[in-house]
Amino acid sequence: MIQFCRMRSFAALGALSAVLASAADAAPHDTDVHDLVLRDGIIYDGSGRAPYRGDVAIDADRITYVGPHRDLSARTDIDVKGHAIAPGFINMLAHPEESLFADGRALSDLMQGVTLEVMGEFSMGPLNKKMVQLMAARQDDIKYPVTWTTLGQYLETLQRRGISPNVASFVGASTVRSVVLGEGDVQPSPAQLDQMRTLVHQAMEQGALGLTTMLIYAPATYAKTPELIALAQESARCGGIYTVHMRSEGDRIEAALQETIDIAKASGAPAEVYHLKVAGKDNWGKLDRVITMVDAARASGIRISADMYTYTAGATGLDAAMPPWVQDGGLETWIARLKDPAVRARVIADMRNPHPGNWENLLAASGADGTLLLAFKNPKLKPLTGKSLAEVAKMRGVSPEDAAIDLVIEDGSRVGLAYFLMNEDNIRRQVALPWVSFGSDEAGDAPEGVFLLSVAHPRAYGNFARVFAQYVRKDHALSIEQAVRKLATLPADNLSLPDRGRLTAGAFADIVVFDPDTIQDHATYANSHQLSSGVSYVIVNGKLAVKDGAPTGAATGRVVHGRAWTGTAASGCRAAAKDWTWSK
Repeated sequence: MIQFCRMRSFAALGALSAVLASAADAAPHDTDVHDLVLRDGIIYDGSGRAPYRGDVAIDADRITYVGPHRDLSARTDIDVKGHAIAPGFINMLAHPEESLFADGRALSDLMQGVTLEVMGEFSMGPLNKKMVQLMAARQDDIKYPVTWTTLGQYLETLQRRGISPNVASFVGASTVRSVVLGEGDVQPSPAQLDQMRTLVHQAMEQGALGLTTMLIYAPATYAKTPELIALAQESARCGGIYTVHMRSEGDRIEAALQETIDIAKASGAPAEVYHLKVAGKDNWGKLDRVITMVDAARASGIRISADMYTYTAGATGLDAAMPPWVQDGGLETWIARLKDPAVRARVIADMRNPHPGNWENLLAASGADGTLLLAFKNPKLKPLTGKSLAEVAKMRGVSPEDAAIDLVIEDGSRVGLAYFLMNEDNIRRQVALPWVSFGSDEAGDAPEGVFLLSVAHPRAYGNFARVFAQYVRKDHALSIEQAVRKLATLPADNLSLPDRGRLTAGAFADIVVFDPDTIQDHATYANSHQLSSGVSYVIVNGKLAVKDGAPTGAATGRVVHGRAWTGTAASGCRAAAKDWTWSK
């Protein structure tokens, strides 16, 4: 069935491409009055082809003309003065799930030209009653009412509140696992696995793009490969892809990547590796092997791609510094266990093993000096933000392991922090790989209000601008047109969104205008809440979200649904499976 659907995908994609190409060739009549015209820009259409000087016309939420200069009339006419006009950028791994409740503009991304935030690794639905209670109880600085139980209801809630960028979401394998099994280290019975498959199916018909998981974190890490294959198969039946934070990005990265390839092959779904990296100095030399494995899988017909952020530090929590067994049962149970002296001693012993065989010890990989504290829930601990774990341990006169355990207990959370793990030479190589796109792995912050209560990772404010500033202008690792393709069209294709991520007549008018010579990230680890510069206009669904370099505050964004969404005429998983649009 899957193979049949995949074969049909090429015909469907070809037909769509022909329609779009025909629409592009059919220029509007000069007497037409368009809603908006961007005039005299350098057009990077997202294909990777060489740019050219021209105009773009928009009517309602669609692009109606892209091409050389014409005498077009418009209600709103903008001379972009030779700056780049490109399809809006897609954040392939975004975490504005909570931040959009505090500020629907997602300024940290919007001011870099991001027009679509794709939420993954976990999902905000489905939820059962206990999960609703826990979600409310575990909130940090940003408070919001949990008024939904399904993924579809959550997405509708965001759109109803008003958002500037578009949003989309996967359904979390760990989320449906928690609905059925709770947060413990248990395995599903056949009946429970069927229930989990049903929840995936329902979320797909509510608009999910596919299945997602984060296999270094509890409770996701408790899932075995057959469970993931079963859920990925259900997602694939509904036209969805499989996206994964792999079990290892360091010591066992080859085995983790092979599991990802095996799941893609067995489920029939393409796979996306989140934030591709080789973590830990002892592992930096493994990048060649990783690239070879991906290239070989793609050559064999398995569709696998990846995204990345452009920094040498990751951002996560102290749960990634402790073994999964102590986290069995969820956050509250984990914290209670850490208060037991015998358990504490055992945890510390595990934390001091730099290369454990069954989990990823990020603290050992980065060292206490390379572990930067970013976010606390407890106001009494907030003065520690911006300090390293080594500094805090020295201040308190304890070991780094003891300090980490004490901080989790005192904060009542996993504690937000950055681990310095990666190598700049590897990052430079990765950005040029043809199957790599970009994701910030961060919230949609703003340099104001509640966001200033914590330190942000600079990737929240600079991940996409940095592609141009560092890797196009400074390092010459890729060209502007290649960067635009990897920021827009490539992720749109990977997500089966043929009318997003490209400048062509008939596509949605998600557009960014920027100056390739000046676009620049400014956020640093020491001063993180700094917006990027160089983007003058951002258009989302045909409306201005950024004008003259300043946010308009308009609620221009929408929910972008997956192909099985039942709000469409030809909809549902059966319809999606009959019209598989992914290309090889």
